[in-house]
Order: sequence, then C-alpha cells, then structure tokens
Amino acid sequence: MRALIEAALDRSRTTLLLLAALLLAGLAAWQAIPKEANPDVTIPIIYVSLSLEGVSPEDGERLLVRPMEQELRSIEGVRKMTSQASEGHAARMSWPVIASTATTLAVFVPLLFWPGVVGEFMKYLPATVILCLLASLAMALVFLPTLGGVFGVRASRREIAQDHISAGGRLYRALLARLLAMPGLTLLFALLLLGLIYTAYARFNHGVEFFPAVEPDSAQVLVRARGDFSAVEKDAVVRRVEARLAGMSEVEALYARSFAVPNQQLGSDVIGVLQFQLIDWHRRRPVAEIFTEMSERTADLPGMVLEFREQEMGPGEGKPIVLEVSGHDDAATDRAVDRLRELMGELGGFRDIEDDRSLPGVEWRVMVDREAAARFGADVAAVGSAVQLLTTGLQVASYRPPGVSDEVDIRVRLPAGYRSLDQLGRLTLNTARGQVPIANFVELVPAPKVGTLHRIDGRRAVTLEADVAEGYRADERLRALLETGGTPPEGVIVNVAGEQQDQQEASRFLASAFLVAIALMTLILVTQFNSLYQAGLVLSAIVLSTAGVLLGLLVNGQPFGIVMVGMGIIALAGIVVNNNIVLIDTYNQLRGEGLSPVEAALEAGGLRLRPVLLTAITTVLGLAPMVLGVNVNLFAPSLGLGAPSTQWWTQLSSAIAGGLTFATALTLLLTPCLLVLGGRFERRGKDA
Repeated sequence: MRALIEAALDRSRTTLLLLAALLLAGLAAWQAIPKEANPDVTIPIIYVSLSLEGVSPEDGERLLVRPMEQELRSIEGVRKMTSQASEGHAARMSWPVIASTATTLAVFVPLLFWPGVVGEFMKYLPATVILCLLASLAMALVFLPTLGGVFGVRASRREIAQDHISAGGRLYRALLARLLAMPGLTLLFALLLLGLIYTAYARFNHGVEFFPAVEPDSAQVLVRARGDFSAVEKDAVVRRVEARLAGMSEVEALYARSFAVPNQQLGSDVIGVLQFQLIDWHRRRPVAEIFTEMSERTADLPGMVLEFREQEMGPGEGKPIVLEVSGHDDAATDRAVDRLRELMGELGGFRDIEDDRSLPGVEWRVMVDREAAARFGADVAAVGSAVQLLTTGLQVASYRPPGVSDEVDIRVRLPAGYRSLDQLGRLTLNTARGQVPIANFVELVPAPKVGTLHRIDGRRAVTLEADVAEGYRADERLRALLETGGTPPEGVIVNVAGEQQDQQEASRFLASAFLVAIALMTLILVTQFNSLYQAGLVLSAIVLSTAGVLLGLLVNGQPFGIVMVGMGIIALAGIVVNNNIVLIDTYNQLRGEGLSPVEAALEAGGLRLRPVLLTAITTVLGLAPMVLGVNVNLFAPSLGLGAPSTQWWTQLSSAIAGGLTFATALTLLLTPCLLVLGGRFERRGKDA
C-alpha cells in the first residue's frame, strides 16, 4: 500500500490527470444512463390460464386445476401456488482507512442478497453505496495524498496538536481528563442511560410499519354494487359517480371504466373504476383530504359502495391486512371467515373489508339421469347442446370478416321469448326413438351460485382483506384480531399474507443480514487490532447508535419502519465504527511510543476530536435535506419542502443522522475510558 501511495506522489501530474479523466467519465455516464422514478421490479409470479367451455367451477377444479397443480408442484423454485377456477499520514493511516471502509462494506454486502420483491426494490441502494465506497477508498489513498503533496503545507502531528487547539478542544480535553480519572463510573452511567432508553422504547414505542407512507400522484375509486345488472345499467351507475366527482380543481385527469364482466383482480362485485391523475403535490391538499371531499360528494348515492384507493408507492401491493383462510370443509371455512369479519367490526379500526367468496345468488343446475337418458337413446352431450339453445347459443360455424384477424362465432339461439326455465322442460331431443322430451331424464335443481373457486397450495381458500382506519396501525390491529379470534376451528388454517407477510420476511432477513455484518466486521477488526477487547470496543458503537435511533423514534413519535429504519440501523453500524477505529489506532500508536494508558487515551481523544467531529457533522449535514424533507431540484433550480420524493428516505436518513449524533457524542467520551480500563486489566495481567 505504501508503494502505491509513493508511486502516486512521484507521478503527481499523471495521478491528477487520471482523477480529472474519472470525473469527466462520471459526468458523461450521468448524462448517458437512463433515469426512472421507480426501479423496474420483476414480480416473481407466473400466471397459467386454462379454459374449457361448458364446465362449472367445480368441474373445472376437478378436471383442470387439480391435475395442473400436481404437475406444477414438482417444478423447482415454486414457493407458493394459488389457483382459481372461474368462470504521509496517508501511508500510516492506510490500514485504518481500509479497515473503516471494509467494515462499512461488510454491512452492505449482505443486503445484495435480499430475496423477494422487496429485495428487488431495494437492491439499488446497497449496490450504489458499495461502488461509492470503493471509489472513496481510491480517492482517500491515492488522489488526496497526491493533492496534499502538490498543494499542501507539511506539518507534524505535534505542531497541529499543540498550536491549533481551539477553545472547544481544550474544553473537551478537560472533560475527558475528569472522566478518565473515574472510567468505571463513566461506564456505569453509560450502561444506565442505554438501559433507560431501551426500556422506555419497549414501553412507549409507536409500533412498526412495513414501508413509509408516500403522498401518491394518482388514486382510484372502486364502485361496488350487487345485482343482475346489464352492461348498460352498470355504466349508468358509474356515470352517476363520475358526474359527482368531475370538475374538482385538484384532479388533472379523470378516466372512468365500467365492467360488463366482473374483474376478479379487483373483486367480483366491482362494476366500475375511476382513475384520477392529481395535480402537482405542492398545488393541492393531501390525498386523504381529497378522499374526504369525494366521500362527502357521493354520500347520498344509493345502492353502491365506493372504495377509495391510493396509488401503491412501494414494493407492497394490495391492502395492508390480508388473511388466507383455507380448509377441506367449505362450510367450516365460511364460518371462520364470517367470524373474522364479525370480530373486525367489533374491534374497530378496519375499513373496506372484503373477501373473494362468490356473491350470494341462485344458480340452476341441470341434473341428467344418465341411465334414463341411455334408455331413451340420448346422452349428456345432446342435453348440453339443447341447453345452449336457451343460454349462450349453440356454435355451428365461425367466420372471419375481411381485414380482421380474429374469427367470429356463429351461434344459434331460440327467440328471446322462448329463452326461459319453463321452456327447458318443453325441449325435445331427436333420438333413435324419435323426439323425446328432455324432462324425462333431466331435472332442474336450484343451488347457491358459485362464481370462482380459489385454491392455495392445493386447498380451497378464502382471502380476507381490509384497510386500516385513520389513527390505527396495521400490525397492532392484526395482532388484536388474531389474539381475540383465538385458535381456528379444527381443519381450518388461517395464514397471514400480503404486506404483513412481506414485513415478517423482511424482518427476518434484515436480522440475519445484521448478524452476518457483525461477524464480518469482527473478523476485520480482529485482523486490524489483533485484540478481541479492542474489536469489542469498536463494535460497542453499534449498541450506542441503535439506542440513538430508538430515542429519536420515541421523541418524534414515529413508528419503526421495518425496511427503511432497519436498513438505517444496518448502514449505521458500518458508519459509527469508523470513529472508534481511528481513535483506537491512534491510541495504540501512542502506547507504542511509551505513553501510559491514561495519557495515550487523553492524547488520542484530543488528536482525533476534529476528524471525528468533521466526519459526523458532514454526514449529518449531508443527510439534513432528507431528514427535513427538503427537495433540491438542481435543474430548475428550486427548493421544495415535503415532496413525495423525500418521503421515501426520511426514515432512513433520520435513523442514520440521529444514531450517528448520539453515538459520536458517547464515543468521544466513553471509548477513551474503556481503553483505560483495558489498559488497567492488561497491566494487572502482566503483574500477575
């Protein structure tokens, strides 16, 4: 490493030209690379569609879905399957700098292996940080020493220490000298403070959330209604809603659509959807207030239910609370779903509750007595053709008009006046025995209407979804619901899915990534210092920083964001240890020069006060715009406060800035005391 730095200093002009070339290449790359507001995330879901005319959902499940499930289940990589049937100093400091950068890299490398949709969404952050850290390492070890050698003024460390001590530095040295005289009490006070913070957060925390709430740019309104409406009648209902909501000044564009056939993705009772494109965020009210006005405008419209949805701005999709209720007994499953819906109403805090069961209704099933039909010379296929004459029509041919790629079916139907249930009993079939009334072997049986049968992992299932009312948290409401509901009935399984499932998976991964990062940092630090005690001192900054993050969340009344705050704590772990690395490295050097533990700790604190404070202050100031929600547009140029783009990163930046500030303050005071304690134990061990 020394040879590389000396070579860069000897060829300073070449090094500076290389630096300029890299800067120009970076600017050119910035202009050339494509830019997007949100990352392109590949959802790991494959849809397989099967169709067979003339079968009911039950028959489709038996003949198509189950055999296909058996085949697909053997494919490697399928985690879950759902289905439905529906219709100078540089040379000496090189190793501390490398160790500091390596510990920071160690916390971001595990994040590259984040699985699932959330990992696809967040992988750009660790990848960018890793590249920037490698570039900064090259800058610190090669280019900055060259710039210092060309333009700098040489001075010894002692000259800097003695001649440039500010009033703040003298105050710090005086305070540190007092603390070094009683390192045990200082450690005890720090432990009591940490215990108080962790206890207070455990008692008064504000819950957790999966992803930060971001002000959307668009919204939609789902129109729900039940009944045998024609396409024209459905469109008329949607037009009534559209007329009430049209003309709002904060809506830039409005698109309405009615469905002749139910959209299974939105819900079987959704007859239409209205899409709203809102004006810029700084010229309108928050979307929650806009929804309130929309609800007031449409409150007196009878026969329909309106559901207001914001644009999904994160890796999560759908409603925040999703429960999958499955079992082999359909009646027991329906009772469990009804019980859960009843509990949601009793507990409160839930809104827009829905499930994907078929809408209530009556369907007529044509039951064919095959034995009787065979005696008359008829079969099920002939009965099916006769029934089609009363319903959708019997296809006799197909026709492709000129200039059209798709064929048009030609179907034969009875006149409208003869298409009734009574007429079915009067139909006759032409058999070998002549015209035979189908009433001789066909019976019409009323039954509950079945529109779609959903299956998850081979079992019949019902998905229950709900939004959370204003002032409630999804995790708290879900926990209260499951605790109140108790153990499901025998044969019924209730699984948490959707956003809460993603939240649990993200929590498990981040916890594992944090442990892996700690292990990697421990390996690097032990290699650097050859001391488990000093490696433990460096890692103690992580505990201090985590306490600072929790204290900030507690004071600001913010929930713990699983993704953003979790990543902030992991990133912070790689940042805060750098101060301890530099401080302990200086202490070890001074001890090697013959200073006592107290003198070396005091001198190391004084020498490294300015670099440690500069590192922390510049980091906090760099994060300040995101912490305060300030949006800086360099191309306009303009400043904005509370822009949606800043809401993504407020939790992450606040966690890093708050934890770094708290940990830096304690590190400058506590770490020298712990070094003195270690020196005392070391001396006692030698005396023994």
